[in-house]
Amino acid sequence: IMKYPSIKTPLPGPRASALVEVDNTFVSPSYTRIYPLVVKEAHGVWVTDADDNVFLDFTAGIAVCATGHCHPDVVGAIKDQADRLLHMSGTDFYYEPQISLARKLASLAPGEGVKRTYFGNSGAEAIEAAFKLARYHTRRELNIAFFGAFHGRTMGALSLTASKTIQKKHYYPVVPGITHIPFAYCYRCPYNLCYPECGLYCVHWVEDTLFRTTMPPEEVAAIFVEPIQGEGGYIVPPPEFHTELHKIARKYDILYVTDEVQSGMGRTGKMFAMEHFGVAPDITALAKGIASGMPLGATIARQEIMNWEAGSHASTFGGNPVSCRAALSTIKLLEESLMANATLQGERMILKLRDMQKHYECMGDVRGKGLMIGVELVKDRASKERASDWRNRLVRRAFEKGLLLLGCGENTIRFCPPLIVTAEDVDLCLTIFEEALREVTNG
Repeated sequence: IMKYPSIKTPLPGPRASALVEVDNTFVSPSYTRIYPLVVKEAHGVWVTDADDNVFLDFTAGIAVCATGHCHPDVVGAIKDQADRLLHMSGTDFYYEPQISLARKLASLAPGEGVKRTYFGNSGAEAIEAAFKLARYHTRRELNIAFFGAFHGRTMGALSLTASKTIQKKHYYPVVPGITHIPFAYCYRCPYNLCYPECGLYCVHWVEDTLFRTTMPPEEVAAIFVEPIQGEGGYIVPPPEFHTELHKIARKYDILYVTDEVQSGMGRTGKMFAMEHFGVAPDITALAKGIASGMPLGATIARQEIMNWEAGSHASTFGGNPVSCRAALSTIKLLEESLMANATLQGERMILKLRDMQKHYECMGDVRGKGLMIGVELVKDRASKERASDWRNRLVRRAFEKGLLLLGCGENTIRFCPPLIVTAEDVDLCLTIFEEALREVTNG
């Protein structure tokens, strides 16, 4: 039986409004709430709010609930583990779920050789660990990151981030020694060139200009890069981008650190998005979809790189046994069917969006891999003027119609649904999206 969103009250409804009012008094005002969704429960791709309004979820809790909300296999693993052991701290003691997960991740991560995993609780913690490990292993102090990148909000991760100024406002000085460079954002090339005629100028500029003028390559510890930029706008670089950049890193013994926090764990149709580009990174940071909603971060590196000594870095709660069991269950589901479904439904969605694009001048660019898809909205395709106001209004209008979406970048809509979505879910999402798009752009 086909299910549809059901909006029974004005949004927010009376119960949701009351909870929002309490939240406004007692919860940090630093959070970014785009619309007043107050969640009561969620199952699969459907979210029910405090007033029993039902929404189709194409956010997956910001690309976290890869297996859908409350997948019975994941919930079963959580309940079973909760009856046995909630916490013992895997940094001071041993327990099987953490050991089993580390072994499983070592078998999945790209590249040859034995790999080790450090466990934390979030994407920011995974990046912090990678940041510290790169410095510890190389004994070098400089690092390269990218404009548009988002790596987290803790101080080290924030220092690598270059997404929005509000994220750094009043927090300077940040960690020194980080140089940000342009990402391969071909729709808006920072060098005003066109791919492929550009010859990947943005990559070769690193060696030809940066390393020749201001940044000694022998002092660079790592290049921190997202396979596909997430918060920056779901930007997919050219196929050779990572390959060529990785060659430069190898030439100067610079570590290649990939932030797979949003792109990893099957979202793009492969376990790691970097597999699309044929590069085996030195260090990989994971979180979000790794445990279907349970807090867990992981930093994976080859054995010879993760060579720090006991006491160099640790986390009391990292590798929590309940989260590790959830992750093992999640990975099993991804391998069995959900990565394949992400590929299948992602191709369907991009095809339909590109067909829709022919009829809407404001859909400047449609891009993505698997179920990590972005639609960049513009006022017109000639000037590519960013339609940030339309994007924000569209997200709100979709919410009012029962579809949960989020933005990314300045003017992009992101589609990052649970990987369990069906063809019917995709078609329903796009029907509501097109209705909202038409209403917003027609004024």
